Amino acid sequence: MSLRRVGVLLGKELLQGPKNFIFIWAVVAPIVISLAVSLVFGNLFTDKPTLGVMDEGDSRLVTMAADLTSVVTKEYDTVAGLRDAVQRGAVDMGIVLPDGFDDSILQGEDVRISAYTWGESLAKERAILRATVLDLARQLSGREATVQIESTSLGDETSIPWDDRVLPLVVLMAVFLGGLFLPAISVINEKEKKTLEALVTTPTTIEEVFVAKGVVGFGLGLFTGIVILVLNQAFSAEPLLLVLVMALGTVMASEIGVVSGALIKDTTTLFAMWKFGGILLFAPAFVYLFPQIPEWVAKVFPTYYLIQPVVEISQQGGGWPEIATSVLVLIGLDLAMLGVAAAVVSRARAYGISS
Repeated sequence: MSLRRVGVLLGKELLQGPKNFIFIWAVVAPIVISLAVSLVFGNLFTDKPTLGVMDEGDSRLVTMAADLTSVVTKEYDTVAGLRDAVQRGAVDMGIVLPDGFDDSILQGEDVRISAYTWGESLAKERAILRATVLDLARQLSGREATVQIESTSLGDETSIPWDDRVLPLVVLMAVFLGGLFLPAISVINEKEKKTLEALVTTPTTIEEVFVAKGVVGFGLGLFTGIVILVLNQAFSAEPLLLVLVMALGTVMASEIGVVSGALIKDTTTLFAMWKFGGILLFAPAFVYLFPQIPEWVAKVFPTYYLIQPVVEISQQGGGWPEIATSVLVLIGLDLAMLGVAAAVVSRARAYGISS
C-alpha cells in the first residue's frame, strides 16, 4: 500500500466531498438537531454553573476560583449557610475546604472534600464544577493532587433533563452519518458509475481506495461529534478522554461504512439497510431517552460502548475508572470490524469489485 497514493485519493475525496449532498447532510443534520434541542430545552444560553465555597482555613483555592470566568463563585461563612444555599438552588454545588487544605495537598497527602450538590441542577453543570475543583487543586499543588470529593445531594431529585437525554442520540447521528454513511455512499456511487473499476486498473489498489474513503468518513464523523459535544457544553470535563472515545467510536463507524459500501450494490439498498440498521445502531440512545428501560438492554448493542463513556464523562463527571471497561470493549469491536473489513475488501479484489 502506497501512502502517497492514499494521500492523492484522500485529497480527491476532500475536494469532491463538499459538493456531495450526503457530505453536507452528514455535517448539517446533527448540528441543526442539536441546536434545535438546545433552544427548545433552553441549555444553549444558560447561565454559568455556580460554585459555593466554605473555607474553614485560609485556602488560596477560594481566590483562584473567584478569578475564573467559566463559573460563578460564592463564598459562605458557615457549613449551614452553604447547605441552605445548595438546598435552595442558589448554587449548583457547594464545597467545604478543611483547615490546612493547602498544606495537605502541597505535601502530597490524600485530602477529602465534602461537597453538596443541588438535586435539580443539570448533570453537566455538576460535572463541570467537579472538574473545576480538581483542576484548581492540581494547579495549587503543582502536580496531580490526590483529592477525593464526597458528594451529598440536597433538594428534590428530578427526572433527567431532556437535553441530556437527547445528547446520546445526536452524538450517534453525528458519528455514524459521517463515519458510516459517507464512506458507504461514496463507494457505492463509484461502483454505480463504473469509476471504481476503472480506478483500480491503474497502479492504485482497491485497499488504497477503501482506506482513503474510510479516513474521510472518520475525519468527518469525529469532527461533527466533537462539535456536537461543544455545542452541548459537554466537552469541559476530561476533553482528551472524550476525544479518545469519540475517535474509537468513529473508527468503528467508518469500518462498518467501508464494509457496507463493499457489499451493497446500489444506493436504494443502502438506504433500506440504513433504515433497519439504524434501529440497531441507535437503540442505546433510546435507553437514555427513556430511563425506565433497563440499562442491560443497551449493552447488547455495540454503540452502547461509545455512548456510555460519553455520558459518564460529560454528564456524570466520571473518569477513566468508570469508562475503562467500555473503552476496552470498544477497542475489541474496532479490531474485530477491522478483520471483517480486511476480509471483505480482499473478497472484492479477488471476485470483482461489482460482484
